[in-house]
Amino acid sequence: MTIAYLNGTFLPLEQAHIPVLDRGFIFGDGVYEVIPVYAGKSFRLQEHLQRLERSLAGIELSNPLTREAWQQIIETLIAKNGGGDQSIYLHLTRGVAPRNHNFPAEVKHTIFLMSQPFKDPEPLPGVKAITLPDNRWLRCDIKSISLLSNVLLRQHAVEVGAVESILIRDGYVTEGAASNVFIVKQGVVITPPEGAFILTGVTRDLILEVLQAANLPYRVENVSESQLRQADEIWVTSSTREIVPITTLDDRPVGDGTRGKIWQVTWDLFQAYKKKLRHLEV
Repeated sequence: MTIAYLNGTFLPLEQAHIPVLDRGFIFGDGVYEVIPVYAGKSFRLQEHLQRLERSLAGIELSNPLTREAWQQIIETLIAKNGGGDQSIYLHLTRGVAPRNHNFPAEVKHTIFLMSQPFKDPEPLPGVKAITLPDNRWLRCDIKSISLLSNVLLRQHAVEVGAVESILIRDGYVTEGAASNVFIVKQGVVITPPEGAFILTGVTRDLILEVLQAANLPYRVENVSESQLRQADEIWVTSSTREIVPITTLDDRPVGDGTRGKIWQVTWDLFQAYKKKLRHLEV
């Protein structure tokens, strides 16, 4: 039985309910985080909470809890769901109010967290992606629960047997429908810089850290569509899928059609970081 957290109470997930006038349900007025858990230990929790704070500031919603309080709730939820490997979903809205576009005078946050089973991703041999115009709104740096555009973009990929849509805006790569994007050219790893059209990825940032620690060359700079199509390797990254090698883009092979040597090195470095995390004392 999965245990969830809703507005101060731990309870079975199937018993967690919200009123239909919750602004998250009516307007998508809220933000979220997804936090992997390895061996009962949350993955880069402070970075996830920092991003949550940025998202809350972006939608002008106060943070109802301190980082310490968030951490206590998350650690308790992990324990109540048996420890081990999990994925914690954190969902925070502006709460219940009469349906009106402007903010309610008094905010009573809805705070919801749940745990889902998480299996360590296996290294994939290589998958397909497509490119699509980035038609989302202008504040993609906010981890908003309003994800309809992302849902449609990902669905377009699924319908043609691909795993992700890589998005192009004004001739440059932004990100995937639910991922960050990396390319490799002549041994150098390149990823687009943070900005309004890119959600800062916790996994993305860790990859840059491990590359730097290993003295592997990388750059954070704009990636044009032509650079994407001429790349030797392409990866998409996220908290739950980790580092996915794209070996076919728009039905054409990426590089030599294999997942690539730099991907393998980076994958191994990422797994070594996780192994160290698993063996840290709580």
